Amino acid sequence: MSISLIGIISVQVYWIKDAIKNKRQQFENDVTISLARTSERIKEREENEAYNEYSKFLETDRYRTDAEVKNFLFKQIDTTGNKSFIFGTYVEENYKIPTGFSVNDSTFIKKITGKQDFLFVQSINSKNDFSANYNEKRFSSYKRYDNWDKLQYSEMFKQRKRFYPIHKRVSNKELNNTLKEELSKRNITQNFKYGVYEDGFATPLKSGYFNIQPNDNFYYPLLEDENGNSKYKLYIKFPDKEKNMLSGMMKILLLSLLFIGIIIAAFSTSLYQLVRQKKISEIKTDFINNMTHEFKTPIATINLALDAIKNPKIINDESKVKRYVQMIRDENKRMHGQVENVLRISRLEKNQLDISKDAVDIHDIVDEAIEHIQLLVNSKNGVVKTHYKAISTEVLGNQFHLTNVLVNILENAVKYSENSPKIDVFTESTNKNFILKIKDEGIGMSKNAQKYVFDKFYREHKGNIHNVKGHGLGLAYVKEIIDSHQGTVYVESEKSKGSTFTVKLPLI
Repeated sequence: MSISLIGIISVQVYWIKDAIKNKRQQFENDVTISLARTSERIKEREENEAYNEYSKFLETDRYRTDAEVKNFLFKQIDTTGNKSFIFGTYVEENYKIPTGFSVNDSTFIKKITGKQDFLFVQSINSKNDFSANYNEKRFSSYKRYDNWDKLQYSEMFKQRKRFYPIHKRVSNKELNNTLKEELSKRNITQNFKYGVYEDGFATPLKSGYFNIQPNDNFYYPLLEDENGNSKYKLYIKFPDKEKNMLSGMMKILLLSLLFIGIIIAAFSTSLYQLVRQKKISEIKTDFINNMTHEFKTPIATINLALDAIKNPKIINDESKVKRYVQMIRDENKRMHGQVENVLRISRLEKNQLDISKDAVDIHDIVDEAIEHIQLLVNSKNGVVKTHYKAISTEVLGNQFHLTNVLVNILENAVKYSENSPKIDVFTESTNKNFILKIKDEGIGMSKNAQKYVFDKFYREHKGNIHNVKGHGLGLAYVKEIIDSHQGTVYVESEKSKGSTFTVKLPLI
């Protein structure tokens, strides 16, 4: 299960990283394409402006300085058929037009017009008529070479504009709008900042405050020449690049993380349940063994008492019969008490135990509990001291169950004292709570045992031997009763130095 879980999580993490990498690469490609298209559109706009500005000069004779007709003739004569074929060529005209850079500055433009002349002549002679007849066909067509004109304007425009600063050739508005359009075509709608740099120096063409950050910028040459060289670079950066880039993937990423979390939670829960069930199984097995041992002794005692009573020598002795009958009654009462403890805990867990509550004085309950265990303490030459400092002592509770709670704690203090038990009972009160502390100088318990001491059937092991009889139900009962009274109970203990149980109950 662990190997499978690690494998699934590793695959998911690899897929997520790969998806983010591909998304980042796609974003970079789209931005680069958008920058390239922006650069191309600005360049095309300049060339079209130049053509539109200067093409009017070719429509007038104002700036014409020279016109030279260059003919290329193709002539073919067929003497047998008295036929001749002639094909004409083009016209080249020179224009001197102003460039606009200075008042007296001008440049030459060649206008080439394709003029195609087609002449077909055929001589026809009859046998009886010595005069010649001619069949003549003539065709002419004209054609403009716009691409040639555009190329000239572009070259002239580049020579003219190279002396202009970049912010005179491109406006911030045009650059910003063109970038937005090209980015939106590729579904990039996040905010961006741009800046144009000339030979590494900033130009006025930028959006607000902009500085170059090597790891967070995309750039592309602007206004390239025919060789692809440019002294201008257009930089662009996205302040919220990572955030917006992953926003489209957020749903699928969160879904993947959710499933990973569910798998981990299910796996952890399964392991926890397995460990818990194993522990409960061990505790219950230990409880059954202890219970069997606890029942075995009184059953054996009862059997021996019955066998003794059946003896003819004893059955007639009334005093001995009464003693054996009392022994049977005590052992039966002992077994009944053990069964009642188990049933009481069961009824508490199922909320079937009716606990009626009245106003009771907790000091009276403490005194009554001490009386119950006084004989046990005296048998071990022990002592119980009370230190009553509580001012308010009335709580809303059930006297019978609260007495049993204190008896259980006091009995444990006696049972787990190796020498003569020394028990101190402290009481105090706050504005809202009555606080009872029962301190002993017994064997104490480990930190681990303190975590589980109030669990049902739990008993601290010493190897496979329990030196003290019990079933691990007493403190579980204590916890259930105190919880039902909206109180709290906890223990502080140290090995070989004793334990202190603290009970807090709300005052009336």
